[in-house]
Amino acid sequence: MSKYEAVIGLEVHVELKTATKLFCGCSTEFGKEPNTQVCPVCLGLPGSTGVLNKKAVELATKAGLALNCEIGTYTWFDRKNYFYPDLPKGFQISQFFRPIAYNGYLDIEVNGQKKRIRITRAHLEEDPGKLAHAGESITTSSASFVDYNRSGIPLIEIVSEPDLRSGEEAKAYLEKLKAILEYAGVSDVKMEQGSLRCDANVSVRPIGSTVLGTKTEIKNMNSFRAVQRAIEYEIERQIELLEDGEAVIQETRGWVEDKGITVSMRSKEHPDYRCFVEHEISAIELTPEWIEKVRASLPELPDARKKRLVEELGLPAYDAGVITSSLALAEFFDAVYEKYPDAKTVSNWIMGELLRLLNARNVELSEAKITPAGLAKLLELIKQGTISNNMGKKVFELMFEEGKDPEQIVKEKGMVQISDEGQLTQILTEVIAQNPKSVADFQSGKEQAIGFLVGQVMKATKGQANPGVVNKMLRKMLKKEE
Repeated sequence: MSKYEAVIGLEVHVELKTATKLFCGCSTEFGKEPNTQVCPVCLGLPGSTGVLNKKAVELATKAGLALNCEIGTYTWFDRKNYFYPDLPKGFQISQFFRPIAYNGYLDIEVNGQKKRIRITRAHLEEDPGKLAHAGESITTSSASFVDYNRSGIPLIEIVSEPDLRSGEEAKAYLEKLKAILEYAGVSDVKMEQGSLRCDANVSVRPIGSTVLGTKTEIKNMNSFRAVQRAIEYEIERQIELLEDGEAVIQETRGWVEDKGITVSMRSKEHPDYRCFVEHEISAIELTPEWIEKVRASLPELPDARKKRLVEELGLPAYDAGVITSSLALAEFFDAVYEKYPDAKTVSNWIMGELLRLLNARNVELSEAKITPAGLAKLLELIKQGTISNNMGKKVFELMFEEGKDPEQIVKEKGMVQISDEGQLTQILTEVIAQNPKSVADFQSGKEQAIGFLVGQVMKATKGQANPGVVNKMLRKMLKKEE
């Protein structure tokens, strides 16, 4: 790899968060029975003519502004002609000649290094339908079925310049792009439902060369981690070909997740889509005043929110980056902080316990039963000394699973922390009597021995003793016995 560098560009299709399709009134709701959300317009039946969805134009404009793009004040749709079973009209209505947004960028950070990735364009288009194969793949299936529910759903296709140089950078770009679009309210960006899909164009060239190598396009990647792995594999594959004196073939390749490889799907020449202006859909004219109105509706975006958490609340940049990586997590943090204004403590619990359980259970934050108010109340119980930090983690897990109030859990489980010195004196006396060696070690200067004795008290009280109080009492009692 030291002799070569990778050149990577990404094409990301994002479903816009509209209630109806781009040119008709059919619902965009996900998961309905196949071919139940269709009409003559989205089925492309002869004589049917659509009307442009204004909300889709607004969301596409908002996406462009959030990605630092220029917005076209006069744009239109074109017909992109090709034949495939999921395209009922025989052409896709897209923006080929004049995209609604162009010349944008977003900034990423990988291994402490910041980098600006240019965005060539973001254009509006309609989604085709969806093929369902009767076998494992299109080549081994006995039949394929077409669901046109997705046909006509509004998309923006976001095309980056070939500024990425690794799978890790590509993953960081996608994570940042997803966060920006989610914050802006443009899309629900759910990869598992197909509302965010990515294709990667990958080539390699000798370091120092300005000539682009032959690229391949990678499809079928259903997670950001898959995108990173697929790109890394493809880079290695192309380098091996070049080192063996073979040529890289321009083609479309599919990512095979369970094998960790890309496989050839079809050759990829430069297709002639015979694009021409779509005259049945009116051109789009956007006034500067309307664009500024959309700009004013943009909420606080990830970078601005991260800056606020660092400068106003004093969070470390790393914590702020994790917290703002998703809108749901950032809003959860803000809601907890409002009731328990200790930013670092809130951040520690979200990054530690909350993310740990979300990852372990493989669930989204919206599926967890814990609430911001509940976490704030739990932190207050720990601060007051009602329960210890370790007890708090056990309570947190029960809150996560059951959604109960922390005070109710503490009461039901008998988890109240013992801080009363009168209650603890007898237990400490017994622990000291049962562990003369540790007592002698501590009194001879071995500081770590006190930790063992505290542990024995915690064991005797089933974790309910206040460790801070126990430590203080032990030191006082052992000093008297010297």
